[in-house]
Amino acid sequence: MIDIFITDLQAYNGGHLVGKWIQLPLPQEELSQALSEVLREGETVSGTDNHEEVFITDYEAEIVIGEYDDIQRLNELAEAMEAFSDEDLLKLRLLSHEGYNEREVIDNGLDSYDVDIYDFRDNKSFTDTFELLAESFVEEGLFGEIPKALEFYIDYERIARDLRMDYCEFEENVIGRVA
Repeated sequence: MIDIFITDLQAYNGGHLVGKWIQLPLPQEELSQALSEVLREGETVSGTDNHEEVFITDYEAEIVIGEYDDIQRLNELAEAMEAFSDEDLLKLRLLSHEGYNEREVIDNGLDSYDVDIYDFRDNKSFTDTFELLAESFVEEGLFGEIPKALEFYIDYERIARDLRMDYCEFEENVIGRVA
């Protein structure tokens, strides 16, 4: 879901803030109607005719949006993102955090990127998130089988330090990497 505040450019340049929030995706008819309403209101408020252009002055979305982004294209992206699961949205945020262009990621498909995500948001302990990841890796056997007698000697803090080299905490208590 993408929320954008569209503003009449000509009214804005004349000193009037005329706009409205719209939530994408919208059917094409409703989107065209919302754009027309803003432009008509801009003409009324500013007392001039032929208002033709809107721009985006604010937004709330999982992707970065620019002032002059194509609203039709944003509508298409919002429609594609509606099908995303919570895990897919985390993947998109990680890829964005790592510098990937969100639109290219959506166009290419999230499955074309090798991403590992570890979500510790439900953990209410005060343990460092990377130490939680280290403990998780040990429990999963990624370091081989560790005899019970040695489990208390594992230095999770140092493992966590090494994991910081390959992984990043891109949201509070969510760690990931792009392989």
